[in-house]
Amino acid sequence: MKLLNAATAGTVESGDIQIVAEPLAGSVVEIELRSSVIGLYGTQIRKVIEETVNECGVTGVRIAAIDKGALDCTIRARVKTALLRGGDTRDYAWSAKCGEAKGCM
Repeated sequence: MKLLNAATAGTVESGDIQIVAEPLAGSVVEIELRSSVIGLYGTQIRKVIEETVNECGVTGVRIAAIDKGALDCTIRARVKTALLRGGDTRDYAWSAKCGEAKGCM
């Protein structure tokens, strides 16, 4: 999937994470993370974001994340949503696991 436009998912409410995905030239995946728990969970949050972007087959993207204590499942859902909103697909296979269907979902 290719990211065509900037897109946002999530909120800055407690227990959530706001994700802004923006297209970048090239194939780099850039992650900018702000979190009140970055010292404890920053590595894990970055790992979940990166894994999700890779599972969706997206390159050339900048992910800006503002975390407010989101669980891994919430992080994955927000990243996927932002990528799908900004992507070139409308083929949502909601029940498929990543990698089983075109377009991340």
